[in-house]
Amino acid sequence: MDLNSASHIVLQVLTQATSQDTAVLKPAEEQLKQWETQPGFYSVLLNIFTNHALDVNVRWLAVLYFKNGIDRYWRRVAPHALSEEEKSTLRAGLIANFNEPVNQIATQISVLIAKVARVDCPRQWPELIPTLLESVKVQDDLRQHRALLTFYHVTKTLASKRLAADRKLFYDLASGIYSFACSLWSHHTDTFLQQACTGNEAAASNSLERTLLSLKVLRKLTVHGFVEPHRSVEVMGFLHALFERLKQFLECSRNIRTGNVCRDRLEKTIILFTKVLLDFLDQHPFSFTPLIQRSLEFAVSYVFTEAGEGVVFERFIVQCMNLIKMIVKNYAYKPSKYIEDSSPETLEAHKIKTAFFTYPTLMEICRRLVTHYFLLTEEELTMWEEDPEGFTVEETGGDSWKYSLRPCTEVLFIDIFHEYNQTLTPVLLEMVHSLQGTTNLEDTSAILIKDAVYNAVGLAAYELFDSVDFDQWFKNQLLAELQVSHNRYKPIRRRVIWLIGQWISVKFKSDLRPMLYEAIRNLLQDQDLVVRIETATTLKLTVDDFEFRTDQFLPYLESMFTLLFQLLQEVTECDTKMHVLHVLSCVNERVNVQIRPYVGCLVQYLPLLWKQSEEHNMLRCAILTTLIHLVQGLGAESKNLYPFLLPIIQLSTDVSQPPHVYLLEDGLELWLVTLENSPCLTPELLRIFQNMSALLGRNFDFCGPKKCIHWLENRNHFELSSENLKNCFKIINAYVFLSSTEFLQTYAVDLCRSFCELLKDITTEGQVQALKVVENVLKVNPILGPQMFQPLLPSVFRGIIDGERYPMLMSTYLGVMGRVLLQNTSFFSLLLNQMACESGQELDQILGNMIEMWVDRMDNITQPERRKLSALALISLLPSLNRESLVGRNFASFQEKKERKGKKDGIIFTENCSVIQDKFCGIIHVTLEGLYDVMTEDPETGTYKDCLLLSHFEEPKVTEDEEPPTEQDKRKKLLALKDPVHTVSLQQFVYEKLKAQQELLGEQGFHALMETVDTEVVAQLQEFLQGF
Repeated sequence: MDLNSASHIVLQVLTQATSQDTAVLKPAEEQLKQWETQPGFYSVLLNIFTNHALDVNVRWLAVLYFKNGIDRYWRRVAPHALSEEEKSTLRAGLIANFNEPVNQIATQISVLIAKVARVDCPRQWPELIPTLLESVKVQDDLRQHRALLTFYHVTKTLASKRLAADRKLFYDLASGIYSFACSLWSHHTDTFLQQACTGNEAAASNSLERTLLSLKVLRKLTVHGFVEPHRSVEVMGFLHALFERLKQFLECSRNIRTGNVCRDRLEKTIILFTKVLLDFLDQHPFSFTPLIQRSLEFAVSYVFTEAGEGVVFERFIVQCMNLIKMIVKNYAYKPSKYIEDSSPETLEAHKIKTAFFTYPTLMEICRRLVTHYFLLTEEELTMWEEDPEGFTVEETGGDSWKYSLRPCTEVLFIDIFHEYNQTLTPVLLEMVHSLQGTTNLEDTSAILIKDAVYNAVGLAAYELFDSVDFDQWFKNQLLAELQVSHNRYKPIRRRVIWLIGQWISVKFKSDLRPMLYEAIRNLLQDQDLVVRIETATTLKLTVDDFEFRTDQFLPYLESMFTLLFQLLQEVTECDTKMHVLHVLSCVNERVNVQIRPYVGCLVQYLPLLWKQSEEHNMLRCAILTTLIHLVQGLGAESKNLYPFLLPIIQLSTDVSQPPHVYLLEDGLELWLVTLENSPCLTPELLRIFQNMSALLGRNFDFCGPKKCIHWLENRNHFELSSENLKNCFKIINAYVFLSSTEFLQTYAVDLCRSFCELLKDITTEGQVQALKVVENVLKVNPILGPQMFQPLLPSVFRGIIDGERYPMLMSTYLGVMGRVLLQNTSFFSLLLNQMACESGQELDQILGNMIEMWVDRMDNITQPERRKLSALALISLLPSLNRESLVGRNFASFQEKKERKGKKDGIIFTENCSVIQDKFCGIIHVTLEGLYDVMTEDPETGTYKDCLLLSHFEEPKVTEDEEPPTEQDKRKKLLALKDPVHTVSLQQFVYEKLKAQQELLGEQGFHALMETVDTEVVAQLQEFLQGF
């Protein structure tokens, strides 16, 4: 690309690309995309964005295209990579002049220089760092700032590299420029402080910006630039200097009030000082040891004494508390149980900590946390009144303690109390004892202090287990405080019910639960919404507790459910509705079928709530969870919900609908429990299965390398997690159990096609899950099943012949083939012929190979049912004259078999007697193993009985604490009564087959056949068969 002729054209297209008119914008973007790989294009862009006379928007777009091009084409191995000659020219142009006047563009240029440096510095770009170091010394303010900005971004980028060779280069760089960086920072810091004192706001603001940038550079160099930073005098000198500088800046902040141009930047700089200490402590805990004493003194002084009054601000307090917390909780500073196992560095750090945290210091920290930082602020109380739902959505969990004051103070209290509980427990108990009885309603301050102390007792519940008789406290004081209904006492009502929720899983007698339920019921009718929401939270904790007893809760169930439903209707915020729905779901889950009489109102309200929450997918997730527990509680009665339920399942599991991204996981679970509890298959329920094909076709977590590559090339495609895929398989199983014939006739072809595609490139775990579905199909429908899944079965057969190495998969292969062999002989014959033709082998050879591998891999099968199935299947190969009566007709009766004696079995077995007899020894071994697995001896009679036999269906007796069987559980039980594994005695079946073999071969021939079997095995077999 000729630069002179191209510059005008590129500039014109860039100008068009800044247009708001899509008719102009789109063609321009397409043209720029085509130019991305053209030689010289980025040189043109460099000329454009460094030309300050051009339109800012055009220059901005040019620098963005340049930056994106670095990501795609700068590396030598990249497709359409830039030539080394052009890259050399670009590198020189980028650092030729640091004089960009527009801040946003200057930042982008600094970032793109850093991106190039990540790849090329220092080997291909050795002049970068020296050029930057020279440029930050110049007197021109603009050039100095832009060079410093670039210096920061380059340092930040190089510090982020993690390969050992890159780390070594950065260590070398840090040691070479650290002294200069320190002097640069010190110079700009002194300049700012002098200018701040003289009141020159504009100059002070510029100097503070340079102080901030140079400190950012030092932060990266200090934290990431040294293996053992404590050995560097310069590093430790800088860190010790931070404390003095922090004090200077904090004092300076007294005179720079809100509204001053420097105020925000000054607070950012103060926070950056603390970030340096926190990062250094996190990365180099032992190097931080010399700083522990000074850090603790500094942080405690400003946060817990009068020294901080008038200078500290919220973000700074949070940082100081985090510094204390990280020192207190740092595992590197905790000695081992046996002192001799601890390192000298650990012991030294622990000694410094112990010397600092004396009883007076700990007591003062504890008291200040509770009586100062735990107090509800005026802003919080105002929010309680004006936005009660917003007040209840507390910012807790995750990393909120790193940034927000209230979570930070609470986490610090928990950690200090845990570390020094023996010292602090008496302090906290004394505070509790001073607050006995009901507090004066007119004394707002006393009410807030009590709220704070109760908060502390709740946070330290586990530490106070042995020191507080919570049951007595609950009965003698807390219960009475819950009954004070005055509006001014609502902070205590809310805090007490929260406190009980914290202690419920720690120490709360079961006998007191009814009293608590009574209190909860009353508070759910409280005049204050915040109290009611907090009460609902405690109810969830109470119901979800390990010691929850349904019988104690049932007398309160109706009123509780009604009050929770009223609360759900009353609240308006999405988050609050979700919270109340979770409480309802939890209650529903714990009481199960007992909920049925009371859910009518909720069932009527949920369709309206679903419609109202169209724009709130997370609320819809909560509704789905509620529906899951409702369906489980209603059982077969959930069929009445289908007009509302099935469209929701349809929407949630349709991958062509945008909401599925949020709703799919819960939608699949709802689909599954709906099927499990369905009494029959309705046309609408059958129709939803149309969604399954797309779900199976877009599996990712279970896929192999080919699909991974395909997914990476098409990232906008939907992903299906392994857990969701398992639920898809469970859903298919549920349809099979519900109505196999109707389901398979409608969807078997599509399902088989999906499975064939899935099994081509899927992990072994995924194959096992898929083939278990096929095995269930064959179990439920032994005649139709093999025909429907015929395309899959050859791969199963080949897997057996090839000796699949993964035991679980081999076990599943044998389970599938065992079902076909045992329950559909004619189809097995066709499959055997097909496999023989494909492999070019004789029937007896391929059958012999299969039997041999089956016998060899019998130990891969661990489930007793599958082991018995294998024994039944292999022993059925014996050339019995009466096989059809057992196999062809699902083992109808042995009497019928005897009546059909003399009829020939002639499918494959009499034709292949020789190979079966050749493998006779192995078949007997498998049979004997099966007998050992399933036969139990009656100690009274000394006879053996097949423990897997089921004779009739009985409704199991369910206790109150047990979940009743679902409709699917009942279907599985009825299916088991038709399954040969559970209806045919292996002992009797073996006897009949051996007797038939004997009749076929004659006494002498049978005796010769039995001699091929080890005598000990024969003796053990005879022991099992005695009595026949």
